[in-house]
Parts: sequence; structure tokens; C-alpha cells
Amino acid sequence: MTMQADLDAVTAALREHDRFLVTSHDNPDGDALGSLLAMHLALEQLGKDSLMVLTGDALLPGEYRFLGLADHGLVRELPADRDNRILVAVDCASATRPADPAILDGAQLTVNIDHHHDNTRFAAVNLVVPDASSTSEILADVFRALDVKLTTEIAEPLYVALVTDTGRFQYTNTTPKTHRLAADLIEAGADVHKVFQNVYEAIQFPKLKLLARALDRAESFEGGRVIVSHLLRGDFAEVGAEEPYSEGIIDYLRGVEGAQLAVLIREPPRDDGPVRKVSVRSSIDTLDVSALAREFGGGGHRQAAGFSTDESVDEITARLIAGFTAATGA
Repeated sequence: MTMQADLDAVTAALREHDRFLVTSHDNPDGDALGSLLAMHLALEQLGKDSLMVLTGDALLPGEYRFLGLADHGLVRELPADRDNRILVAVDCASATRPADPAILDGAQLTVNIDHHHDNTRFAAVNLVVPDASSTSEILADVFRALDVKLTTEIAEPLYVALVTDTGRFQYTNTTPKTHRLAADLIEAGADVHKVFQNVYEAIQFPKLKLLARALDRAESFEGGRVIVSHLLRGDFAEVGAEEPYSEGIIDYLRGVEGAQLAVLIREPPRDDGPVRKVSVRSSIDTLDVSALAREFGGGGHRQAAGFSTDESVDEITARLIAGFTAATGA
């Protein structure tokens, strides 16, 4: 199918049905949360019965608290009537990425809207645009096709998603279309200063302490081209930090002069699930870190990816360095 055909299929599914369940991936970032809320609000504007769900009891990143997802009805458990709702997954690259993959089971129809280039097109209806800066950029096109009015309430979460997934419009995924959309969102009422203050200037003190530990453990490999750090489960407990507090720490490693690959390995403070979660970032176009992540069963973008594993810090580091040298030919 062509991209236009995919867009038409998604808009038809959203028009023709009345009850929806909207979700996104686990450990949600700004694009996930902003797209989740914007999709929910757009469906409500269309007169649909929409419910947002992110399962689990883990705290969401504090910097996005101002979006007020709970006030808009976010639930943390799968609803009893989920089989009677159309599932819309935003910013999920595969069937394993929703906060609870079981949410796909029994759904009347599944819709997948995403921009990861390695998306598996796992749903019945898929709209995957790999060259889009963010899922929010795709949603803006969907909303336009559905004649959804770009209200301030919808524009602001879209702007949050856009600004965070482009690294404040500095990553290579930023395009002229991205900037044109940003202008449209600002004209619609998105408060740029409020977004900046909440997302980038409202750092919780425990997160600052967690950052200090990650920076203290940072190691340089391959002549400074690879920077690796790790956080232990005990670190979270000792500084009073929750798992979402590690969000964004890897960007400090990625910003080191000469760094081409940045790696943050962390042990989630909860005992359930994989022993370690790993974030990988690339600062060069020729290094596809999603390929490195797929070697561990993960995935993501060319320049930002992640995975979970039971391997040790040393084993993870060694494998990633080997993958880096093989990919870069050095």
C-alpha cells in the first residue's frame, strides 16, 4: 500500500468506529505521552468514546505531569470492556512495545500509528512514516484528514511530542515540515515557554543525584568514540529516584565531544522484569543503533534505540563495542 492508502485506511477506521482504547509504549517519553493525549482528545472532539491506558504502577516521567493525563482520564489497568473497543497504538514499533502487550489480544481492530523505521506493521491497519520526525507529526496529518480542529488543548501535547523527539529541533530528523508544524501548533496556542520550563527546567532533585552517579561512572572506549555508563538498582533507592528519573540522562553522554555511540545501562528499581534496560544513541548518520538493539531483541530509531537483557554490564558493553566497530569499520 502507498502512504496515502495507509492514511486513508487509518482515517476510515477512526471515522467508522465509535469506541476506542488508545495506548503507547512502556517507559513512555514525550512523543509517546504527547501523542497519546492528542489522539485521545482528537477522538473525543469527533464524538467518540475514547479511553487512554498505560498499564502498571510505575510513575510516569515527572516532566510531563503538566500535561494532566490523569485529569483527562488515563487509566493504569486494562478495562473490562477492552474487547469492545478499537485499539489505537501510537509510537509503538512492534507488538511487544505497548505497556502491556496483552492489550492487543481480543481487540476488534488494531490500528498502529508510528514513525520507527523498523516498525513491524503488527496491526490490522498501519500508518508508519519512517521519515517523520515524530509520531505527533503523523498525527497532525491524520487530524487534518479527519477535519479535527487544532485546539490549544490538542496543539500543546503535539508540540511536547515534537520538541522532545527532535531534541529541541536539533536532531537530524528535524525537517522543514517539522518547523512548519511547530509554527502551526504555536499559532494554535501551544505555550512554548511553559513546555520548555516543565520539560527542561523542572528537574526533580533525586534525578539530579541520579545523573551525578551516571556521570561519575561514565567510561570512554574506542578513543572516546564510545561512552558507556550504568546505574544500579541501589542507586535509585539511595537517592530516592523512580525509574522514569533516568529519562534524558543518556543525552549528557551523547553530548561528549567525539562521542559517536552513547550507552546507558540501568537496573530498574523494581524486581520484576528484565535485570537491565539499555538505551543507545548515535550522533552520526552512518551508525544505526536500532540494528545494534535488535541484536538484543530490541529496536528503535537509527539514532535512538533500546533493549532489555539479563546480560551483565560488562557483557553488554563488550557486545555493543563489537557491534560499533563492525558497523563503523574501525
